[in-house]
Amino acid sequence: MLKQKHLTMSMYINWDKYKNCFYVNLFLKEYKIVVKIPLIPRKKPKKDIKIKKFNLAKCIYLTSFSS
Repeated sequence: MLKQKHLTMSMYINWDKYKNCFYVNLFLKEYKIVVKIPLIPRKKPKKDIKIKKFNLAKCIYLTSFSS
């Protein structure tokens, strides 16, 4: 029998001061990773979405929200 696993996801908006870009972040708590999606797409959209290991010290989080 398969067990269904639910993921806990939090959503945040942050600002990357080095790239001067705002991101919507989808944080997957169980895996401690964040999927970063820019609010305003750039010229190379394939490089816009990022999946990174979560590191709170490297980000400036403005607010959290839920859908």
